[in-house]
Amino acid sequence: MPKVLVLRFSSIGDIVLTTPVVRNLKQQLSGAEVHYCTKSQFRILLENNPYVDKAFYLDKSLNNLIDELKKENYDYVIDLHNNLRSSIIKWRLGKKSFTFDKLNLKKWLLVNLKVNKLPSLHIVDRYMATVKKLDITNDTKGLDYFIPSKDTVILRNYGLEPDKYIAFAIGAQHATKRLPLQKLIEACSLQNMPIVLLGGKEDKATGDLLVEACKGLPFQVINLSGQLSLNQSASFLEQSGFVISHDTGLMHIASAFKKEIYSIWGNTVSAFGMYPYQTKYHILENNNLSCRPCSKIGYKQCPKGHFKCMNELDLQRGFDDIKKQENPVSRAFPN
Repeated sequence: MPKVLVLRFSSIGDIVLTTPVVRNLKQQLSGAEVHYCTKSQFRILLENNPYVDKAFYLDKSLNNLIDELKKENYDYVIDLHNNLRSSIIKWRLGKKSFTFDKLNLKKWLLVNLKVNKLPSLHIVDRYMATVKKLDITNDTKGLDYFIPSKDTVILRNYGLEPDKYIAFAIGAQHATKRLPLQKLIEACSLQNMPIVLLGGKEDKATGDLLVEACKGLPFQVINLSGQLSLNQSASFLEQSGFVISHDTGLMHIASAFKKEIYSIWGNTVSAFGMYPYQTKYHILENNNLSCRPCSKIGYKQCPKGHFKCMNELDLQRGFDDIKKQENPVSRAFPN
């Protein structure tokens, strides 16, 4: 019975994007025992996944973690992070390993020279290529996210009904991936049914300002940022009519539930391969800027000071044009 270790230390979206590898390893590698190693703060993403037989968590001591992993005597190590820590683990374990190609040079070319040499592949398909030599293929069933019954939200407690509200993930790790407040207000004003705002504690103040600004709208806007566990936020995504999101972890969780997604992009671009996976989606971005992308991740503030990628994003045209189509497809909407 082969024993496999999957490595991916962060973050929420990236770990969710590795779930097809985990599922396909478990289902296609005969008798496989699949273990997963990540940081302890992401425990919630693994503890309900039926395809993960055992999980290990990195806290402070890498040496202690490696000592634990050595006891398992793995047959294969699947490195989906490809950083210094994962390289040390592979070297210390001394087992056959397969490593994800991060394509850093090609990303650098796109960010710095605006030359796109990246493959037209979603990052999930690139993750799957990492295990191709084990004869593992993509079952095309998409992403996984498992919500325990105790965390399933009862919508009537919030005056909501299934499929009759919008889940709006207003946060993102970096400021240049988030709409400024006035644009968030505009995005809400263009909708026609209740909106639930989702995010972390750091998004609560913005959410409160947004609720106050939207009091005149003919539907309620509820700010739940910072008040829910990740599983509870996922439950709101799962039961929503559709999702509006920045390029963030909640967007990928929404993809796992096959929700229709309006995906808003600022300083990063979907060409990096992290757009919604195997679900109906629409890209809203400003393609009239020579400075995009300015980073493969994001910044605390716009490097040029104008933040035109968000400030000049024509949300009304984007939402209106998408909704007018009988069979809308993913599209970009420049300024």
